[in-house]
Amino acid sequence: MTVAFVTLGCKVNQVDSDTLRQRLEAAGCTCVSPESTPDVLVINSCAVTAESERKTRQKLRHYRALYRDCVLVLTGCAAQAGKANDYPEADLVMGHRDIGALSHEIITLSCAKASAEHPVSSGEALDASPDESANRTRAQCARTRAQCARTRAHIKIEDGCDRFCAYCVIPHARGPVRSMPLDAIKREIAALDAQGFREVVLVGINLAAYGTDLGCGLCDALALFSDNELLSSIKRVRLGSLEPDLLTPQLISTLEKFSFCAGIEICPHFHISLQSGCGSTLKRMGRHYSAEEYFSLIKRLRALFPGAAVTTDIMVGFPGESDDEFEASLNFARAAGFAKMHVFPYSSRPGTAAAAMPGQIPRAVKRARAKKMLALAAECQADFLYSQIGRVLEVLPEEAHPAGGMRGYSAEYAPVRITDAGPEAQNQIVPARIVSASADHCVGALSQ
Repeated sequence: MTVAFVTLGCKVNQVDSDTLRQRLEAAGCTCVSPESTPDVLVINSCAVTAESERKTRQKLRHYRALYRDCVLVLTGCAAQAGKANDYPEADLVMGHRDIGALSHEIITLSCAKASAEHPVSSGEALDASPDESANRTRAQCARTRAQCARTRAHIKIEDGCDRFCAYCVIPHARGPVRSMPLDAIKREIAALDAQGFREVVLVGINLAAYGTDLGCGLCDALALFSDNELLSSIKRVRLGSLEPDLLTPQLISTLEKFSFCAGIEICPHFHISLQSGCGSTLKRMGRHYSAEEYFSLIKRLRALFPGAAVTTDIMVGFPGESDDEFEASLNFARAAGFAKMHVFPYSSRPGTAAAAMPGQIPRAVKRARAKKMLALAAECQADFLYSQIGRVLEVLPEEAHPAGGMRGYSAEYAPVRITDAGPEAQNQIVPARIVSASADHCVGALSQ
């Protein structure tokens, strides 16, 4: 049986898709591209905005029309937050809180459909039971680095959110905070290290809330990388998106002191969700910090990590956002000097507090504001990349560049093309002196 995946949304969804893919492979399925007429096509959906859900419906209609006979599966946040009859094109609508149960349902449904159309020979038999082999951890059943051609691995150590911001449906879709036990994280780290990954990215829906349900915290998860007797390949750790008010003094102190005998470093790249640079808008959003507190936080991080990249998410057109409030948010973003900004217009979600708020912004106004904020985002990104000229960055080459050399990412997450690097540099952290830059990447040469 062949299975294809279409993943929408955040890095956590990417990790969830990888986990489900590996479980299905362990059960005997073959994963193919969505263009290969698969027997099963899984759409892992996003529901963070109404636009995200629109794209999900669009994908469902497209693939149902394209592949009338395949088993079409909808999972992810849209499936978790909605109802099965909301998505008539899908044969199976099921959230991914229990990946093992989801993989079992996919195989059972697919086998039933195949049996109805033609008998399944013994050589085609699949393991449809959620037994031990089909429920191995992501790392235990992960493909080798050579097979998946990856240099960077993600570990989802947290799922769920308890914040209930006024605009967000994710707490309803993902549920409360649920953390991976420390011993399970340690096993994942060891398995990824054995496969030769150089970088590990810790991700979660609300990553900084890790451990609040277990009586520990993100500091404890980071401490697992200090066991230099076990780790030989992993050289750097990157953090996923963080909520600013959960970046406690203890956590920041841990980040500052993160320097172990094994030579593992915390990447000086921090994605800290902003949403708005206007204090009054933040209050209506139900966020837990002020614009001034956010600015003080990133100043402190940059003092501790000179040259660090700070990236963020910014929403425009939230209910009640006046022209002056939008300008305040725009000016804040300009002053903050973000290395990258994910900009999106507010979209109303039924069941959220913001959907019932007065002052809903017309679509044309939201589009105009998004266009203006996106222009600033492009300007800030270019400024950050040009500021790297003359610096020597530690780059992890991932693949060959079409124009020659290798391309990868620096610890600051700057995309870099190294013109004189060959295939032997893949998955090796190498110093590169940046000699030029453009609006979307840096160009460098190997530095001795």
